[in-house]
This record gives sequence, C-alpha cells and structure tokens, in this order.
Amino acid sequence: MTATLEKPIALPTLRKPPGLSALGKAARSSAAIILFLAAWELVPRYVLDESTRTFLPPVSEDLVALWELVLNGQLADHLTASLGRSASGFVVAVAIGVPLGLLIGWYRPVAAFLNPLLELMRNTAALALLPVFTLLLGIGELSKITLVVYACVWPVLLNTIAGVNSVDPLLVRAARSLGLSSPRLFRKVILPFAVPTIFTGIRLAASYSILVLIAAEMVGAKAGLGYLINNTQVNFQITQMYAGIIAVSVLGLIVNQGFVALERRFSAWRPKEKA
Repeated sequence: MTATLEKPIALPTLRKPPGLSALGKAARSSAAIILFLAAWELVPRYVLDESTRTFLPPVSEDLVALWELVLNGQLADHLTASLGRSASGFVVAVAIGVPLGLLIGWYRPVAAFLNPLLELMRNTAALALLPVFTLLLGIGELSKITLVVYACVWPVLLNTIAGVNSVDPLLVRAARSLGLSSPRLFRKVILPFAVPTIFTGIRLAASYSILVLIAAEMVGAKAGLGYLINNTQVNFQITQMYAGIIAVSVLGLIVNQGFVALERRFSAWRPKEKA
C-alpha cells in the first residue's frame, strides 16, 4: 500500500469589484461624520425637550433652510461678499509672507534684525487688533481685509522661514561643491526643498482667512457669511443661523482640499511617505 501526496487544490480568490471597494473605503473614512450627523438629527427629535430643541433643530431642518437660502439667492450674495474679502486679504498676505520669509530664511543678518519684532507681533491675536483696525480704518472693507492680511501673513511667513531653514546643510555643501552660484543654488535646491513647507503655511492661511473674516463680519458688516450668522441669530432665525454655519464649514473644507491638491501637484517630485 503506497501513500500518495496530492497537491492542495488552490481555491479561487474572490475579488471585490472596484466600485464596492471604493464605496467601502469612503464609508469607513466618513463614518465619524455620518455618526455625528445622525446624532444631530436624532438627539433633538427624541432626547431634547421642546424648548431646547428650538435652539438645536435637527440637521434636516437646517439643510432645508440652507437649500432655501440657495434658492432665493441670499447664500450666493453673502458667499460672494465673504470670498471677495478673504481672497483679497489672502493674496496680499501670500505676496508679503513668501518673499519676506525667503529673505529672512536665506539671509541671517535680516533674520537677526527682524526676529525680535516678529516674535513680538506674531503673539498678538488678530481679533484683539480688530478694534484698532476699526478705529484707524473705519468699519468698511479696508479694516476687514487688513485684519485678514494680518491673520494670514504669519503662517505663510513662519512656514516659509522654516522651509528654508530645514534644507539639509550637506545638500547645500554638495551643491556649492558642484559650482552652483548663490542664485542657482537658491532656485534649484533651496526653493524646491522648501515648497512643501511653504504650501503648508499657505493652506493654513487660507483657513485663517475664512475663520477670521467670519468674526470680523459680525461687526459692522452688511453682507457676508459672518453677517448672515449674526443677523439670523439676533432675529431668532435659528435654522438659517445653522445653515450659515454649515455653509462656512463646507467652504472651509473645499478650500482646504483645493490647496491640498495644489500642494501635491507642486511637490510631486518628493517620494511618497509610506502609510
């Protein structure tokens, strides 16, 4: 009697369709948001009493109010006003912060001269200066845009300085040993290496430009998402108030994702980090 060894039969592996896999991944990544929205819908309906529910309506009612603001054009008007102010302040802040940060990061005498003043000013909260800007520049557009510039310039400036300072000194020495002049060294080595850090600062500034502006628009504005939130709260239009808050959150998310995509495009040369 002879024993025979049979090879195990390989069973075919079942592969999930690509569409189902992507759907499952999207569901896992947004599970916390789904749970939050479910709690926002169910708790006011079944847990809170009627008096408290007035101040925290279910999210479905807030979304209906948001859709009504979209249909009657009010949301577009306020959104346009806010985006105009935040974009103006953000562009000016980037135009100031990036060149000044490169200058401070690259030239040590400039850094030694300006650092004490920068340390003093960057620790002053932007909203604390709102009364000062209002007194000096009035309650019009200029004071709000100036406040956005002040709030946005710091993340751009500080991240640009950090990006230049984080360049590997061995890389700089190697480039110098190859005969690169200072302008070419800056353009070919320093600037590409610092780009991801600079974009991190720009992305933070974009978020700040919206957050600070909303607070500024609650004082002395006649249009804008901040004005919408404050005005509906004063007039006890609670669902419209939450609709404005949701609009601000969605706007911030869209702006952040847009700058993340832009950052990936400009730093595509870098090796991807392993998860």
